[in-house]
Amino acid sequence: MHQHRVVVTGIGVIAPNGIGKDAYWDALERGKSGIKRITGFDPEGLSCKIAGEVTDFNPLAYLDPKKSRRMARHTQFAVSGVRMAIT
Repeated sequence: MHQHRVVVTGIGVIAPNGIGKDAYWDALERGKSGIKRITGFDPEGLSCKIAGEVTDFNPLAYLDPKKSRRMARHTQFAVSGVRMAIT
């Protein structure tokens, strides 16, 4: 079996403190945390009420609308991150 070498030459970031490498690195340099009170659902009854939520992500900026509708949110993150990395 012949193995091919792979080299990663890009970065694609979808994080609570920044979408895209520039926004993410800027947030890191400023010490901006993406951890805050949960707003995506009611955390009442949970012992932890803080999390790193990605709140301002628009999958249509990276994905075809029809394909996007068929993807789970975490898959949208993954595919969009890859697209960022290779463009």
